[in-house]
Amino acid sequence: MFEGPKEDKELVLHKAWIGVFVAVAAIIALVGFYAANKNSTRVRAQNAPVADITKADAVKDLKIERASMQKDSLGTTAVWTVTLINRSDTFTYTEIAYEAQYIGADNQVILNTKGTIPATMGPNSEKTSEIRDVAYPSAVVWYRMKVTAAKAKIG
Repeated sequence: MFEGPKEDKELVLHKAWIGVFVAVAAIIALVGFYAANKNSTRVRAQNAPVADITKADAVKDLKIERASMQKDSLGTTAVWTVTLINRSDTFTYTEIAYEAQYIGADNQVILNTKGTIPATMGPNSEKTSEIRDVAYPSAVVWYRMKVTAAKAKIG
């Protein structure tokens, strides 16, 4: 007497099966989408160009942002404070070779020294190093420093 028509129960059961079917189809579609993207990412990574170490140019990539030179506390040794920037997006540089020039009043080089900065410069990094160079030349009016070489590696 108070029971609903039999058709309503069948309709509810039919809607439940449709809901289950839609949920299963959505899960299958998501799994397929994930699998397709996972494989395409792997293929893209395999086909990605690898940086060529022979294209590393330390003189171009390593820039001296600031180089200042002072005497040590005894006034006998030249002490450099050098801030380097690695502008490369790919290469890490180590064993950074430099050349320092001490120049007199007549703009003639009094002393030319070479050395290595004990630093590792990762891609897009900045580092400040202190270098004890040589006995401070007495007639120095101005000075300059430049990077001459470095060992490169990828990453």
